[in-house]
Parts: sequence; structure tokens; C-alpha cells
Amino acid sequence: MFTPLDWPGFADVSPAALLFLCVAAFAAGAVDAIVGGGGLIQLPALLLVMPGGDTLFSLATSKVAAFAGTASAVPTYARRTRIDWWIAVPMALIAFVGAVGGAVFANLLPGRMLNGVVLFALVVVGIYTWRKPSLGSVETPRFGRRAQIVLAGLGGLAIGFWDGLAGPGTGSFLVFLLVGLLGFAFLHASATAKLVNTATNVGALCYFIPAGKVLWGLGLVMAVCNVAGSVAGALLATSRGSVFVRKVFLSVVAAMAVTLGARLFLGT
Repeated sequence: MFTPLDWPGFADVSPAALLFLCVAAFAAGAVDAIVGGGGLIQLPALLLVMPGGDTLFSLATSKVAAFAGTASAVPTYARRTRIDWWIAVPMALIAFVGAVGGAVFANLLPGRMLNGVVLFALVVVGIYTWRKPSLGSVETPRFGRRAQIVLAGLGGLAIGFWDGLAGPGTGSFLVFLLVGLLGFAFLHASATAKLVNTATNVGALCYFIPAGKVLWGLGLVMAVCNVAGSVAGALLATSRGSVFVRKVFLSVVAAMAVTLGARLFLGT
């Protein structure tokens, strides 16, 4: 179980490590499909195993699995709830551009500084959502149609850039943007966020694939597991509704805040 595999595209991971990564990918897919934040599970698992011996291999390979998971959740949501395509598609295209830019800078910016910024944002998001129990329970649009598209695009650009940098919480930030700023219900926001998150994953891969950073064997196996978890998570979210999604959202935000806080405190 602990003898390294010599399969192409697996970077000599052992069967035990592969099983660990598959379980992590399934769990990440399920969490990501409900409310985002699956990267909190999948990327640290890859960094623990460190296939290829370079952080960028873990980042790039994680994007393959994440893309498969978010893409598979979109049709499940589309069949069971409403997606506002007039907002979702432009937002996804702009977020794609942001993600390409973020991936280019992935190795240039200090991780501790970025983690500090995201930790602050997570705490603000969590407190704001917790203090407003009715937030996201029903649809309450706050702007006109044109303003919604512009704000969604600007937010998508910034969050897409962060996702290209492989930062945690992309899906959760997208959900909060749509709920807290635009007035979407949590379920509607989660469905829209899946389409946008798919675009950001593609954007990051547009840089990582030509750079030769993707471990395809490992990435495709993890992608299958992530898809299985994603479909299960999307079915659970659409059957339980916005109240359930809100509870999961708060739990994921709290977990991400604790994890990033611990990393900053320990200097990792």
C-alpha cells in the first residue's frame, strides 16, 4: 500500500496516498457543490502528499478535479432550480479572465499576506451572514438589471483572480457576493456560483496546462471522485433548499477561518 506507483502522470504516489486523495476529492466535491469551499479539503490534501515535489503541481492538479466537479454540478442545479443566465454567463466570462491573471501570478505573491486578507474577509462574511438570519432565505433583488450585471462582473473578476492564485473559499465568496450584494436566495446563488467557478477553474488551467504543471493521471482519478461528490452535494442542496445551504455556508466559512488563522499563527 505504501510502495510508490510508477504509473504515468501519478508522480510516484503510493496506493495509500491515492486512496486518501480520492476520499478528499469526493468530500471536496460534495462541499463545493453545496456552497463552495471544497478547496479547503482538496488542496491541503494534495499539499500534504506533495506529488511532483512542487506546490504548483498540487495547485494545477487540484484545478482538474475541481473543474470536473463544478461542471458536473451545473446541469444538476439547472434541472432543479433557476439559474439567471443573463447574469451568470457574463460573470463567468469575466471571472475566467481574472483566473488566468491570478494563475500567472500564483508564484509571485507572498502566501501569508494573501491568507491574512482572506481571513479578514471570511470573518466579516461569517459575522454578517450570522447576524442576518433572513439573508438569502428569499430572493430580494437590490439593484436594477444593468447594475446587477456590472456588479456581478466586477466581483467575478476579483474572485476569479483569487481562484487563479489557488486561494481557498472561491465558491463561498461567489455565493456571498450574490446573496449579500445582489440579493439572491442561497440556493439560486449556489447554482450561479457553480457556473462561474467552472469558468475560473478553466481559466487557471489555461495557464497551468501549457506550463506542464498538471499531473494528468492523478488529476483524472481525483476528478472522477470529485464529480461523484459534486453530484451528491448538488442533489442534497436542491432537495433541502436555501435554509440548509445557509447552514452549510456558515459552517464552511467558520472552518476556513479557523484553518487560515491556524496557518498564520503557526507560520505555515
